[in-house]
Amino acid sequence: MRILIATITAGGGHLQAAAALEEAWHGMRPKDVIERVDLMKFFSPLHKKVVSDGYITLVERAPELWGMLFKKTDNPKLVRRLAKLRRAFPPNSTMRVIKHLKQFKPDVVLCTHYLPVEILGKAREKWQGDMPIAVCVVTDFEAHALWMGEAVDVYCVAAEETKARLIARGASPESVVVTGIPIAGRFSNAPDALAVRQRYGLRDDMPTLLVLGGGFGMGPVAEILRELDKIEQPFQTLVVAGRNEELRRELAVCDRKHPTHVLGFVTNMHELMAVADLIVSKPGGLTSSEALAMGKPLFILNPIPGQEAANSDFLLERGAAVKVNRVEDLPYRLGQLLGSKKLLEMGAAAKKLGHPQAAPDICREVLRRMAAGKRVAA
Repeated sequence: MRILIATITAGGGHLQAAAALEEAWHGMRPKDVIERVDLMKFFSPLHKKVVSDGYITLVERAPELWGMLFKKTDNPKLVRRLAKLRRAFPPNSTMRVIKHLKQFKPDVVLCTHYLPVEILGKAREKWQGDMPIAVCVVTDFEAHALWMGEAVDVYCVAAEETKARLIARGASPESVVVTGIPIAGRFSNAPDALAVRQRYGLRDDMPTLLVLGGGFGMGPVAEILRELDKIEQPFQTLVVAGRNEELRRELAVCDRKHPTHVLGFVTNMHELMAVADLIVSKPGGLTSSEALAMGKPLFILNPIPGQEAANSDFLLERGAAVKVNRVEDLPYRLGQLLGSKKLLEMGAAAKKLGHPQAAPDICREVLRRMAAGKRVAA
């Protein structure tokens, strides 16, 4: 069997979800041919810059504009009209992707970004023989209209609310299955927290905050640490600056009131989360799903309009997170939480929402449908 896992570099979450699916599928069927491909490789340099750099720049410098675009395009009828127009006049990158699809001849295409979903709609027009089974893996807790496509056979979504939203927008109930958002297998197993604490020199008698700047080191991490110095209660902090080496160096040379360990890009996030009592982070779909799988509550600071705001609402409504909109509000709210009963309740709520087996569950669902010959279009 040939499996294509298609994604796009637009934030780190889509890539992580694709890697998790590859890991899970390979674990179940090691003899299958699996290709995980970032479709950006088929884009022109200009197109690549617009899609990747454009997204990051917009989110970082004009989040309100991004939020407006997110809201305006969250309309299934509008998305269908735009997709039809783009299929009539497809860019060269789309045709290069379709050419690759025809050469690779996958039996299944797993999409962890909405753009491959749209391209499959164009590919279906002139496909000879059976189309591959198209699986749309939604990587946020709310499904934007862009995730919906005519070529999709099955949607794998984060929660029952996500499923209800897709059905309300016209998806067949049989085509939507609640699996959770796919995360790496290491988040399914609790690491040795004591060994991790010893490695980083963390104390056992003191709460631990994990401050995440995301894979790209975006967000007001320096401001957060300055505000943490205003909290009187004792605690210790692990900070992940991601690939932003300049930020890591800047943070590492500052003196802090509370014990603080500054890290760059890490590959052991599961270990860091294991020793954290609270995670201060943007509510991206993947980071949030990792935290939930490990039963860790989230402290959300000023989510950007759009998918982050939607994810934030989901987590807040279910008691797995708290939120402040201004960094100066952080000391008071965190001071209230540290060592409180509410923090334990949030952790329990997070654990209840977690789907640590989401990636293998998605693979099993696809295999089940293939065995049954069941293909249900959106």
